[in-house]
Amino acid sequence: MADIHIDDFCRDVALTLVTLYNAFPRRHTVYVEDISGPDEPDEVGLHSTRFHACLGAMLWLAEEGYIRYESLVYRDGIDQAVITNKTFVILSAASDVRFDDPIDPSLPESVAYEKQTLIAQIRAALRSGSSRNVTQIVRYLMSQQPMRLQPPDAGAWRPDNHLIGPREDD
Repeated sequence: MADIHIDDFCRDVALTLVTLYNAFPRRHTVYVEDISGPDEPDEVGLHSTRFHACLGAMLWLAEEGYIRYESLVYRDGIDQAVITNKTFVILSAASDVRFDDPIDPSLPESVAYEKQTLIAQIRAALRSGSSRNVTQIVRYLMSQQPMRLQPPDAGAWRPDNHLIGPREDD
């Protein structure tokens, strides 16, 4: 038996995080219908189970510390939402899971690095249209812990505003 609700959850998580990453650091309103698609309330005014599951995914992201928001927009979305520092660090780090084509060696180093980040791989998984890819990358995301980011051979920024090379003890 396939757990379609988990595939839907992973897609909702991926789309919500991409939406908020694209707006970062601005706060943004995220509507359920923008993530899960159009929904027609029934004759009593209740939304579908799918609609409620998408809203539940957004609220779960907040409960688990991936996003913050100020309030609900009725039961239609979340208002003034932003990704947390933890999420920004995880999404900005290089991903061990890759869905894009191999990196073109002629690309500038900074562009090549950006194409390897987790957010780039989430976008690639969503573009693929494969539930398996989206579920795989979201599960990978959930298994990550924030860590110190430093691209290979990059200098470190110090408070005295001077860019210096990697430290000897790194």
